[in-house]
Amino acid sequence: MELENIAKMEYPGRIIIIGRDITGENEIAVYGITGRSPSSQARKLKFDGTRLLVQPTNKEELKKGNPDLLIYPAIAGDPYKGLVISNGKQTASIESCIKAGEEPFNVFKKGLDISEWQYEPDAPNYTPRISGYIIPHGGSALSIIKRSEDGSPIRYDYNLELEPGKGKFIATYTGENKNPLPSFEGEPIDVELKGKTPNEIADAVYEALGPRDVEKDFRVGVAAIFYNTNKNKWVVAVKNRCDLE
Repeated sequence: MELENIAKMEYPGRIIIIGRDITGENEIAVYGITGRSPSSQARKLKFDGTRLLVQPTNKEELKKGNPDLLIYPAIAGDPYKGLVISNGKQTASIESCIKAGEEPFNVFKKGLDISEWQYEPDAPNYTPRISGYIIPHGGSALSIIKRSEDGSPIRYDYNLELEPGKGKFIATYTGENKNPLPSFEGEPIDVELKGKTPNEIADAVYEALGPRDVEKDFRVGVAAIFYNTNKNKWVVAVKNRCDLE
């Protein structure tokens, strides 16, 4: 099973995958959301032509949570300059660095300035901020900002070496469904990406996020992008649980 490392996680929270398709022609970015609370479930993903947005499906239910942490652009960028993916409003900050033409090693340094961006203020979980980017001919990377034992933020950045049909992923949590939710640990995890289209990848990840117990279906939505950095174009597929019910 190519996505077994995701499938074995009961509750990963939000996930980011960056990889390359089996032909080697397209970089792949995947964003997936799971949610335990009604406010987290009251959302969907929508691509508006330039950005992938996390939007409410029930505004009153969503207000019972923290809208500032629940509603944000998850993927943004420019096919000519690069793509940014994250689990929060830091997307816009990283995007501004890419559009300004920052060198790859400066994108996270400036876009995720630790004095401005920390882990999410959602005690007792202190959800990490996870982010990634793909820059044409400049590489790709993943980042996670976590809470250290003394409460200070600490950031880990990972430059990626991509291979056809493979990817790396990070999540906000380890996958254990308990309280408080334990933050993701270690380096990005390997996955295989055998789908030939964004729809096939989105479907496969959505299925991998499916529950072992039908009463605990935490899935909200999954989006997959094929980004051809040589032709400066991308193709997007979105799969939302709310559209399937």
